[in-house]
Amino acid sequence: FNTCFRTVEPLEYYRRFLKENCRPDGRELGEFRTTTVNIGSISTADGSALVKLGNTTVICGVKAEKTPLSFPNVDLPPLCSSRFRSGPPGEEAQVASQFIADVIENSQIILKEDLCISPGKLAWVLYCDLICLDYDGNILDACTFALLAALKNVQLPEVTINEETALAEVNLKKKSYLNIRTHPVATSFAVFDDTLLIVDPTGEEEHLATGTLTIVMDEEGKLCCLHKPGGSGLTGAKLQDCMSRAVTRHKEVKKLMDEVIKSMKPK
Repeated sequence: FNTCFRTVEPLEYYRRFLKENCRPDGRELGEFRTTTVNIGSISTADGSALVKLGNTTVICGVKAEKTPLSFPNVDLPPLCSSRFRSGPPGEEAQVASQFIADVIENSQIILKEDLCISPGKLAWVLYCDLICLDYDGNILDACTFALLAALKNVQLPEVTINEETALAEVNLKKKSYLNIRTHPVATSFAVFDDTLLIVDPTGEEEHLATGTLTIVMDEEGKLCCLHKPGGSGLTGAKLQDCMSRAVTRHKEVKKLMDEVIKSMKPK
């Protein structure tokens, strides 16, 4: 009966759970899915990370080159969900790519001068490719975490300019980590029936919700980005509640990432 009811009346099915302050997957309304991160998973990249947020899985690879500037790219291929088709990036992939570009710009996670090799001549450019391997909602949180973890993994070789030849000389034996200035973390919410808030929505919950909201905070509690693609409005009190939860979530994600990075360092 439950399976049939869920198929025929999915929203009413969800409402019955929400009235009891829980969700069909067993979570409370303010509970996030199990989150894991694996850093350095792509050996051919200069930095990489794989993040799992429940079933949603995103991998990020960063390549460093001495070339013109580029934007981050988010790819939602058909393999991650039947809702996506092959061909040019769909609207959701484009929105995610722009969102990540805004996070990088607004949070100042890396300053352009930190990537400068020789002023006016040469600079590092980071190509950030994010690919969704499995889609089950909340792609923005997973992408933001994967990007941050991958950037923390990047090591750039020392580059000097030969004064006689004016050519760049790369010393692969001497590498240094990027200077990560801030640690932006995204926290997403879904709004049900214009009033009820849940965190970390699944794909089904996003589809049934009357609105979504993503808040990006840094470790200082500063708002870096707010993404609300239409839908239900939120009162000032509800928005403040979301921001408070985003601060708490930031601490959880940062702690998880720090523990993984620490475990990778040689004893």
